[in-house]
Amino acid sequence: MQDTFHLPALMLAVLMLPALAHMYRRYKDSHPLIWALGLACAALRLAQLELNPWVSGPAQALLAAVGLAGAILSGVFFLYSLSPVAFRIGEKRIPYAVPFAVPLVTYAFLLHLSFGGRPSGLPFLIFPGLGSLSLLVGAFWGYSKGRMPTWLGLLLCVCFGGAAMGLCVSAGGEWPLIFTQCALYLVTALLVAFVYHRWSPGTILFALGLCLFSATVAPLVPLIAVHAKLTAMLSAIAPLGIMVLAVGCVLLAYENRVNEQESAQERERRARSELEAYTRLTLGRRRLDDFDRQATQLCQTVVANSRFAQVALLLLNSSGKFGLAGAAGLDDATFSALESLVARIAPTDFLAPGTAYPAVGNCQTYHLSMGPWLLPGDDLKRLGLTAALATPLYSRSGTDGAFILSAPRNPEEPIRAEDLLPIEVLAARLQSGRSQTMMMEKLIDAEKFAGLGQLASNVTRQLNNPLTVILGYASLISETQDLNPQIRRAVDAVLAESRTMRKTLESLSRMSRTQTEHFAAISVTELLMDMEQLHRSEFVHRGIDFRFHVAPALPRVLGNSQQVRQAVLYCLQFAIETVENMDSEEERTVRMDATSHGDFVQIRIEHNGPGFLYPARAFEPFVPAQASSETAGLGLSLCATILRENNGRISAENFEPRGAVIVLELQAA
Repeated sequence: MQDTFHLPALMLAVLMLPALAHMYRRYKDSHPLIWALGLACAALRLAQLELNPWVSGPAQALLAAVGLAGAILSGVFFLYSLSPVAFRIGEKRIPYAVPFAVPLVTYAFLLHLSFGGRPSGLPFLIFPGLGSLSLLVGAFWGYSKGRMPTWLGLLLCVCFGGAAMGLCVSAGGEWPLIFTQCALYLVTALLVAFVYHRWSPGTILFALGLCLFSATVAPLVPLIAVHAKLTAMLSAIAPLGIMVLAVGCVLLAYENRVNEQESAQERERRARSELEAYTRLTLGRRRLDDFDRQATQLCQTVVANSRFAQVALLLLNSSGKFGLAGAAGLDDATFSALESLVARIAPTDFLAPGTAYPAVGNCQTYHLSMGPWLLPGDDLKRLGLTAALATPLYSRSGTDGAFILSAPRNPEEPIRAEDLLPIEVLAARLQSGRSQTMMMEKLIDAEKFAGLGQLASNVTRQLNNPLTVILGYASLISETQDLNPQIRRAVDAVLAESRTMRKTLESLSRMSRTQTEHFAAISVTELLMDMEQLHRSEFVHRGIDFRFHVAPALPRVLGNSQQVRQAVLYCLQFAIETVENMDSEEERTVRMDATSHGDFVQIRIEHNGPGFLYPARAFEPFVPAQASSETAGLGLSLCATILRENNGRISAENFEPRGAVIVLELQAA
């Protein structure tokens, strides 16, 4: 009768193995593979029970040992699939399932191969010792932080482990291992509720199959053992549990795949919505300080659209130190404590490559431990904020800031790369905008200094001539012999003040002279391609058709790289502002190309907006140009000064009926 139940269960379990193996090969999910191994080990136990009447002698002992070891490994595999907790020895990660299973498998083989299934005498103590080793590992396994509460894991380990040790002493033989196998199945069935949080056909059949297969231990229950028919019926139900479990494994693997696809679609939709929310943010600012004032709005937007409930933004300020520019989701105490900690962070090597490990593979967000900057009694320890994720804002010189991310919503769901990608894109946009604004600030400051220098030069030239006349006549008068004392004192005062004024004019003259830096060979191709990549998203955002072309094999030019970059950048910004101020609904177009003409490399920046009011005087200071920028005239004048200092020239020309071009020519190296 027993064979009638074993054979169908064995056949169904074997038939389900290829299906689970195919799911593992197709979807690279480890659960179907582990379940397939568990079913294969359970099939070994069923095969042993099926063949046991037909085998005798040493082969029967070996078959019994293999079947009993398969039963134990089956329970271990199923439990490990839902609780894959491990510990580390050096660099190696070892699952608790391995040291837990080894003593029990050793128990099974020693029992049948060395003691014939019934140990006695002093060697019997080996088996309680092996059971104690597994019980100790099981206690650590239950205590480790997994899906099940720690107290419940320890309670189950103590109860089932104590019962198994009692059986080992009282009953001996196979019964302690059979009880352990059933206990592993029952714990796994309980774990289903903690891991999947749903009731579906797959989870129900999976848990039901585990519980039915646990009926093997029924003869050990005194109230059941006295009823022979009930014991036989429950023993017959156990193989049925394997059939239900095999079907449940396949259904559960399929459900997991469907849920994973739905979760991936939901994450993709959420990431797209988050990117759209960040795209609507206006990150262009005229001054760098405006970014600091916008930081709180950025953090609030991230909290509203991302998986993180607490976000802070730290930025490098003008004094060269980090400051907490803004935050969202933090209470006042946490904000104050974090602000104090950020002030202690040294910008050098902060989040540099190699100093932190990525939060997820192939992402630019890192795990940030705040331990190096915490002080004794720091409030952040009491508030529980000692570690977070950090998305850095990288510049060429280092790290200019970072988004600090903490308190993820739904902590049980792991952080994935698609959860961090929108924030990384926002950080890149923010850093790009800050770099551009910083460059524009330097350019505007350079314009102001250039205007002051030109003004100082004009004042010096205009005052030097009359001052020379005053000094000359005053010197002649002072050489007169018959001057009365009062007039001589007046002449001496005129001479002293005139000489003081001459020194002042000489200082102004020195200030008006532009300092020429070291020249080098510049690759125009690289310079313009960098600029095109920097501004491409800005043109798309502003709805401007940007056309870019660089002739192949352009020669390098001789000049100062930073100055030439500033000049080209300002001319490009001038063209952008000009086409943005067009009143008509025509297509806004800006074109930048570079070609070689003899000994010069020519950079042309064209636009289809209003032309210059006075093309021939476009590069004179304070001459109005057709643009809304209040510093357009000074900026173009500075560009002309830069080109002259770099042995180049600049010109402007209007197109008919509209449009204009700025031509920058640089000497080939």
